[in-house]
Parts: sequence; C-alpha cells; structure tokens
Amino acid sequence: MPSHPTAPGSQARQLRQAVLAVVGIALFLGLIALGTWQVQRRAWKLALIERVEQRVHAAPVALPPRPEWPQVSAASHEYLPVTAQGQWLPEKTVLAQALTELGSGFWVMTPLQLADGSQVVVNRGFVPQEQRAQWLATPLPTSAPTTATIQGLLRMSEPDGGFLRTNAPAEQRWYSRDIAAMGHALQLPQAAPFFIDAGLPPAPGSSATSATDARWPRAGMTVVRFSNSHLVYALTWYGLALMVAGAGWYVARYERRLRDARSAQPAASPHP
Repeated sequence: MPSHPTAPGSQARQLRQAVLAVVGIALFLGLIALGTWQVQRRAWKLALIERVEQRVHAAPVALPPRPEWPQVSAASHEYLPVTAQGQWLPEKTVLAQALTELGSGFWVMTPLQLADGSQVVVNRGFVPQEQRAQWLATPLPTSAPTTATIQGLLRMSEPDGGFLRTNAPAEQRWYSRDIAAMGHALQLPQAAPFFIDAGLPPAPGSSATSATDARWPRAGMTVVRFSNSHLVYALTWYGLALMVAGAGWYVARYERRLRDARSAQPAASPHP
C-alpha cells in the first residue's frame, strides 16, 4: 500500500522544533562562553590587584626619564611610587572635577618643570568647591618655594572627559585629568603622557591622614580600589546556561510524550 504523505501541520511542527533546538544550543553555548570569559577576567583582575598592592607600597623610585615615556603603560607603571624634582609653573594651574570621601570639589593640577626642560603635571591634591576661584587666582601661596621635590603615585592620563561631560579647556572646565589635552591647553611643549598624584598611601597597619587636616590642597587621597564582581557574573551566566539546558530538556520531554500519545492512538478507519 502507498505510504501517506506527512501532514503539513506535522512538517511545520518539526521545523519549529528544529529552529528552537538550534536557538537553544546557540544560546547555551553563548552563555557558557560568557561565563568562561568572566572566569578568565576574574583571574586577570586578581593578578592585577596583587601586582598593584605590591607596587603601591614599594619605595619611591626616580621618575621614568623622557626617552622611556613611550614605554610607560598602565600595566607596568600605574600606581608606581615616584619622586620628581623641579620648578612649579603655578600660572598654568587648572582644576579638574573631583568626587572624593570629603565630597565634591576639584583636583589642583600644576605642571612641574623638570631639569631636562620637560614637564610633568602634578595633582597636588583636593580642594572643596568653594575654593575654586581662590586656587585659580592664587595657585601657590606666596611663601611656597617655587622649587619642589614631589613624591607620589604615577597615574595614566584620563582622556575624553568624565562625569558624562566633555572637557571644555576654553572655559576652564575639566571633568577628567586628560593630560594630553591639558598639555595642549597650557602650551606645555614637552609634557609627560602621565601625571603624578602627590602623596603616598599609608603603609599597611599605619593610620591614614586625618580627614580633619586643615591643609589645602589635600594630597594623598588616591583611591587604590578595584571592583571584582567577575565571580558573580560568571555564576550568573552559568546559571542562565543551566536554565536554558533545563528548559530544553523539559520541552524535549514534552514533545516526546506528545508524539508517543499520538502514535498510541488507533488510526481512523477509512470511510467506504
């Protein structure tokens, strides 16, 4: 006897099942890949934290010489304690927006002219908002020496602005410590591509600088802290992958039971 062709409804159902299976497998593999990527990111972040913790409490070293500036990077130099000596250029001071444990205010950024004729911008510390006009008008006290030796942490430039706003040099509005833009605006011909956060963090076990210290600008406020939520993200992606696998198993079991139920039904007798 000739076999009956597959009903159109059955073909559509099989196609739908195939599409769902492909989508489910792709989704499962994608979620597994995201979870694995977060595991790798966590290993990288833990290594970074350990490296920075060891670096930030090391003894200060001399500022990298100018020929080495192209090789200075976040991986090799960020948060490195350094020492620099030079002459302040107070007339070229700018204030960059800051949000600290003392509230909102500004970082006082003043270039330091080095002995070889180059310049490095120094973040001398934090001042509150109400002192903005004062520090723009008189960036250095009259009694302050023009030559200084600075110890602090080497930091990389922060380009493109911050606080969801773009730097406006012409208006003296700086929302990030973009050293390239500052060097251009201040006409610093040989500015280093990094800056120095003045002040060193307290050694482990020692007390930090008191928040009631009346000296401004307040140096040594660099926050060395890294968020590390990669394990949570990895567990989330793996959990979603497990949910997709469970949903696929449930759908497959349901379809198998439905197919078995149909095959168990007696075939309808043809009409005479």
